[in-house]
Amino acid sequence: MTDDQPISPRDEADTEVARDRQPVAGITPERPVVVIGGGPAGLTAGYLLAKQGLPVIVLESTDQVGGIARTEVRDGYRFDLGGHRFFTKVKEVDDLWHEIMKEEFLKRPRKSRIYYNNKFFEYPLDGMDVIRKLGPVELVRCFVSYLWAAIKPKGREDTFEQWVSNRFGKRLFTIFFKTYSEKLWGVPTSEIRSEFAAQRIKGLSFFSAAKSAFFGNKGNKIKSLISEFNYPRYGPGQMWEQMTEDIRAHGGEVRLNAPVTRLRIDGGRVVELVAGGETLTPSHVISSLPLRTTVGITEPEAPLEVRDAARGLRYRDYLTVALVVPESRSFPDNWIYIHQPGVQVLRIQNFKSWSPWMVPEGETASSIGMEYFCFEGDDLWNMRDDDLVTMAGQEIEKLHLAEAAKVRFGFVERVHKAYPIYDERYAERVATIRSWLETIANIAQVGRNGLHRYNNSDHSMLTAMRAVDNILLGTNHDIWAVNAESVYHEEHQDNEEPYRNPPSTPAMEQPLASER
Repeated sequence: MTDDQPISPRDEADTEVARDRQPVAGITPERPVVVIGGGPAGLTAGYLLAKQGLPVIVLESTDQVGGIARTEVRDGYRFDLGGHRFFTKVKEVDDLWHEIMKEEFLKRPRKSRIYYNNKFFEYPLDGMDVIRKLGPVELVRCFVSYLWAAIKPKGREDTFEQWVSNRFGKRLFTIFFKTYSEKLWGVPTSEIRSEFAAQRIKGLSFFSAAKSAFFGNKGNKIKSLISEFNYPRYGPGQMWEQMTEDIRAHGGEVRLNAPVTRLRIDGGRVVELVAGGETLTPSHVISSLPLRTTVGITEPEAPLEVRDAARGLRYRDYLTVALVVPESRSFPDNWIYIHQPGVQVLRIQNFKSWSPWMVPEGETASSIGMEYFCFEGDDLWNMRDDDLVTMAGQEIEKLHLAEAAKVRFGFVERVHKAYPIYDERYAERVATIRSWLETIANIAQVGRNGLHRYNNSDHSMLTAMRAVDNILLGTNHDIWAVNAESVYHEEHQDNEEPYRNPPSTPAMEQPLASER
């Protein structure tokens, strides 16, 4: 087996053999691998280790697995926290999804729209639809703005606003990016770093968008424009619940309500951790804790500059207001992006369009998710649940999608530290924390908050796969350089090794994104 090969799948017989072999990398029942976090990254690591018959304990601080990708259930209606389509070009991840879900993994068509200027625009963009709804005057303005952006010197591209305007023109940026992005991040687009644009919309240019609008996105070449995706029958939570069952079936542990409160470090290793009041002695630690949290619970304390860097990391928090509305007043989209000023909702999901099994059998109603972004402690975050449900009903009516008076019931779910913020100093701060973490031999940070990188579930799972490879195979994969987004658009890149060439932007030419 070469260094770059993933762990080979094993059947039950192979697993039983693995249980009887010699300890791997010092892993014993007394010194198991401890995985912190029961989201996509943590569960992936736990599953791969348990499948090899190795002692592993996954620690989840809440009473439910899945993290931000979990599925909430009320009165038989199912709601995602956000919407989680399952699409990747990383074969390892796709194989694992199908291995876990089997026939429960459905192929679903994509239907999404943008709401702007009191009109619904098909997304991916449809050329004639855009022409009809923007009108000739606005179209001319957009095209002239694009031409000016194409011929003028590009200049600096430090910010999201500069990066997008240079590729689409200022007018299209204002219409289709500015309002949405500022609702998402809570700061002007002039303060959002260009790395966010390079990672999330890389590969989508004016001409590729126009080509897709008139001729289609054949072969799903542009990830943000894919026309279909996989989805678990009962929502993404089904994936993580099944993975939890499989970990336990292979002899591993998944402990709920077990927050980690201390990491004791001695001799350059984590020698002890405390979770749910119990002390564990790990051989290795794979952590998806937010970097700020990891630094904050170590003993002895991290150096002052590391603590300062951790305190400086910022996060965007999130809440979803789940509503049940009559089916006659629902809409066919999986989700709708709200670019309209005057409402606070950013995106609206119709989960019955994701899967018919997201509502109870025979019910003529739809489960709707109204997504709001905020900072913990601000007015929106602190609003009473009943008031949030009322506001969401009023906003969905204002957008002509349902009537507030017809909402059957609603509830609110809040998510702390949902999105790491790419502000002006985040790369410098992450690099400082990373340098310190690299002095601790047996800990690996994985996942979205574990690396302070805004990634999807497939990227998070890939970081966990590489961390497990490093433990079991002795490889030296740079987890910080794993970036599944790059594989979607870099035609020269090997799909099996997306971590080799992370997106290159000026601010990422630092140790944060380099391979060591």
